[in-house]
Amino acid sequence: MSYQSDLLRGKVALVTGGGTGICRGLALALASHGCDVAITSRREEHLLPTCQEIERVGVRAFAVPGDVRDPAMVDRTVEETVKTLGHLDILVNGAAGNFLCLAENLSPNGFGTVVDIDLKGTFHMCRSAFPYLKRTNGVILNISATLHYVGTVAQLHVSAAKAGIDALTRSLAVEWGEHGIRVNGIAPGPIAGTEGVRRLLVGPAKEKAEKMTPLGRLGEVDDVSKAALYLCSELASYVTGVTLVVDGGLWLASSRMADVWAQGLQSLQEEKSSS
Repeated sequence: MSYQSDLLRGKVALVTGGGTGICRGLALALASHGCDVAITSRREEHLLPTCQEIERVGVRAFAVPGDVRDPAMVDRTVEETVKTLGHLDILVNGAAGNFLCLAENLSPNGFGTVVDIDLKGTFHMCRSAFPYLKRTNGVILNISATLHYVGTVAQLHVSAAKAGIDALTRSLAVEWGEHGIRVNGIAPGPIAGTEGVRRLLVGPAKEKAEKMTPLGRLGEVDDVSKAALYLCSELASYVTGVTLVVDGGLWLASSRMADVWAQGLQSLQEEKSSS
């Protein structure tokens, strides 16, 4: 399936975490369908190459370093985006942090850092973008996960943060619907080629995850991008409050995944002890 290349022409999007991984793919997909795109993350070196790729598509691009944990910096990021690109139609909240750690070894700082980036960062961005999205009947897309649908080993911190994001998505959809703002989410499963898969599905765990997935493969960034284009466009004009799972059915087979996560954690611990 392909969308018309002008699906989002005239729109402006701001993508957090847009320099790398899934959100880089989302930023490029939005741009390739006519959308001007601003991207932000803490590291400027992650932003500039992606910004250049966006410009090569033939739309406007804007890179602004920022930390979603800092409300003042978030306000500045949103304001600079609107000042540079004129308005704001789409906000994609994808900035995230993750690492494997059993609950008994998880420090308060480690837990808090993930919650600060994923959950509180999403809130900060939504709050700051709200007055601009009201003007355009805008769209918010929150990037979640499937980890909290079941008990996932060594992912307590991320599961808590993503569960909060799903709750935020539903609540904002209800509160902000009267302003014409749609709020949805995407919950990707393991996506091949991303830092998350490289760090969390190590050794034979990756192969096992592929076999466990009902559709027989890990996801691709393009799979998530296609879902994002639908939710961010008028094709989904009557869809709000939904978190769309894009994982090939893996979470439905998650009762068989417990040993995969445990194996990934064991492989990571063995790597650390040998280094």
